[in-house]
Amino acid sequence: MNSFVAVAVGLTGRVAPMQTVSNRNFSKAVTVSLDERPSKMTLSAVAREVGVSVPTVSKVVNGREDVAQSTRARVLAALQRTGYKSPLQRKANPTQRTVEAVFDSLNSAYNMEVLKGIMEQANVSDMEVILSVTGLQAAPPLGPEERAQRMVDEGRSGMIVVTSAFGTAQLEAFQRRQIPIVVIDPLNPPPADLFSVGASNWAGGKVAATHLLELGHRRIAYIGGPATAECSQARLHGYMAALMAEGITVEHEYVSAGQFRPENGAAAFKKLVALEDPPTAVFAGSDSIAMGVLAEARRQDIRIPEEMSLVGFDGTYQAEESTPPLTSVSQPLQEIGRSALNFILRQMQGEEIDSRRVELATHLVVRESTAPPREPASAGKPTSRA
Repeated sequence: MNSFVAVAVGLTGRVAPMQTVSNRNFSKAVTVSLDERPSKMTLSAVAREVGVSVPTVSKVVNGREDVAQSTRARVLAALQRTGYKSPLQRKANPTQRTVEAVFDSLNSAYNMEVLKGIMEQANVSDMEVILSVTGLQAAPPLGPEERAQRMVDEGRSGMIVVTSAFGTAQLEAFQRRQIPIVVIDPLNPPPADLFSVGASNWAGGKVAATHLLELGHRRIAYIGGPATAECSQARLHGYMAALMAEGITVEHEYVSAGQFRPENGAAAFKKLVALEDPPTAVFAGSDSIAMGVLAEARRQDIRIPEEMSLVGFDGTYQAEESTPPLTSVSQPLQEIGRSALNFILRQMQGEEIDSRRVELATHLVVRESTAPPREPASAGKPTSRA
């Protein structure tokens, strides 16, 4: 795994100063050091030092996603220098245990919600969390054996891998060293004996499509995440099951795969509305994808939901704050993070665990982005004014 930034986050009141990162796997280290130096620094003081607003500093402290990466790094560095203490801090445990949480990106509302859950559970479990962000470093990634041995050398107690690939060779290297590992929504089919946590993606996909069917839509598209990601495929299959139950053929031109990113949603939606018979509704495989759909719809002056209904998946704050507010399948992202850390703890304690998969329920939150189709489902496409 190829990591570009490691962030040591203190969750038990104190984090030992993070050593210089010399491993080729890291090119940069940002440490939030919550040590025991006396400090009465406030958010406003940190904001003044960095030259940003207090709300911006607050967003970084609270794990909000809508802060530029460069600004986030400057704020985190200032928090370290000033010794700012968050409300989560308490007295340190000298036998601190450390878990590494690996993310493909921190620029994601989904990832930040999962991280909040990991941090909350680490706080009550007297643990320390080290964050690694993959894929942004030019140096060659470590091999499975090197990666696992680095965990041992650096005293890591376990690893949580979020929306990243993790294969059999890596799992076996970790198992040989008895390092607990848990994955959340991996980007590749995980080995059968790998511990994993996620949501009821198939049921969520089915309820999203069923909601649109009940509104009267018959031409419903699906814009998904990576074709190799099990969570995206499960949502697709749930969507297909709902349509087939109504005797509706799933048109291949209505289904696409890509990254869980806005640009994927925008590009796919642009193709959909250019079809001779475009859909009257879109089910986006994530809220982030849905944000791209909304942006492209605005660009083309296509009104949502008047001319096109839209459903997302995740239930992040983006769904609440978008215009219009997004109907979305909500998954308990913070609980997923907490469950993943609990899995690590149970493995560390040598507990016999019957099931290697925890699957948490999803539910649909109806907001303002869905409505009955403007015209009968057999009618022509909505006007594209691009």
